[in-house]
Amino acid sequence: MTTPVPGPVRPPATVRPDDARRALVAGSVGNFIEWYEFGIYGYFATVIAAQFFTPEGGSEVEGLVKAYASFALAFFFRPVGAAVFGRFGDRVGRRPALVVVVCLMTGATAMIGLLPTYASIGAAAPWLLTLLRILQGLSAGGEFGGAVSVMTECAPPGRRGRYGAWQSFTVALGLLAGAAVAVVLACVLSASQLHGWGWRVPFLLTLPLGLVALRLRLRLPPDAPPARAEGGAGPEDGPRPRPGETARAVVLGIGRMMGWSAAGYTFLVVMPSYLQSTLGTTFQQALLGTVLANLGFAASILPAGGLSDRIGRRTVMVAGALLVAVLALPLLHLVQDPGAPGYAKGAALFAAGAGVGLMAGPGPAMLAEMFPARVRCTGLGLAYALSNAVFSGCAGLVITEVVARTGNVDVPGYYAAATSAVSVAALLTLRGDDHDRALR
Repeated sequence: MTTPVPGPVRPPATVRPDDARRALVAGSVGNFIEWYEFGIYGYFATVIAAQFFTPEGGSEVEGLVKAYASFALAFFFRPVGAAVFGRFGDRVGRRPALVVVVCLMTGATAMIGLLPTYASIGAAAPWLLTLLRILQGLSAGGEFGGAVSVMTECAPPGRRGRYGAWQSFTVALGLLAGAAVAVVLACVLSASQLHGWGWRVPFLLTLPLGLVALRLRLRLPPDAPPARAEGGAGPEDGPRPRPGETARAVVLGIGRMMGWSAAGYTFLVVMPSYLQSTLGTTFQQALLGTVLANLGFAASILPAGGLSDRIGRRTVMVAGALLVAVLALPLLHLVQDPGAPGYAKGAALFAAGAGVGLMAGPGPAMLAEMFPARVRCTGLGLAYALSNAVFSGCAGLVITEVVARTGNVDVPGYYAAATSAVSVAALLTLRGDDHDRALR
């Protein structure tokens, strides 16, 4: 299912260097906005729960679970967005699809910053928030397939891993930017100001960011990425992939991404709420720990992508999945230990993020290499969206609910370790020379 079949291929050398750089920047910037937004929702989950899901007298834990349920629901609309916008990108073009999704994401996110709360309009508030989350999920589902297709198809020879790694790197940048905004607001505003109006600021900041992304994407040449075969044939002129083959590749892609999705959200997004609700840390301490985890994630992504261009995707990604599977629980125990020094806890979170980065760096190129051009946007977008819907979107909901019901504070470690172990098995099916083969 992942073995290239004979068919027309657009040689990467036909892409001009300027177009390759534009594709890299335009593909990355929308992804940055998407993950900035998803990050701030996770970081402010306790505040959002109080504003939208906790009526007077309601349980804080119950409100947090409902906030994460809304978070998870948006993820389950990602596959719909991946199918709709992926097909649009495969048939009409990558650029039009990328323009539409960044407009939808920006508009929905900015509107969250303007929503009235439960105290103002009652039960309508959580429903309106959930509707906007659904729109975000649709746009995010279409973002990954188009952006990764652009970045890998336009990559110079032998650099698909590094170019694709920028998709994951902008995930880290977006999460770090969201965490930085959250830390600044938490430090300069009082608790009442943060809950009253301060939480709106990071959502409204996506409006100028989205306008920048829109401008960059409109400057892409109409045929970027051309997704064309030698002699001018388009992807529709190549052999049509069998639906069963594409479906099997999507399922295998989900397995290969499972650890990346689950461990990534556990350590990079859900951790602030876990540290506050379970371990009793302050909002500022929880955010600082998450920043350290995201710094480890960011530090390993580009080196991992570049290394996978030399020694293969399989070796690097299996190493990352194994590290997370083996070390997730010991690292979590270190974070939980009240007697452990602060620098040791920070190092543990940094190491956890770095292990996820070893999977995330080569991951986009690995997925792009699994699908031929005429279904690439749709296929890799669906694999990514379904994996994130099940194993990322549900991470906060599952961890918070299971910890609340069982009292077992090790649940995040078990979750990350188990899913990463499954990914090891799926990643071992990769060919060792996929990185040397031309895209189909």
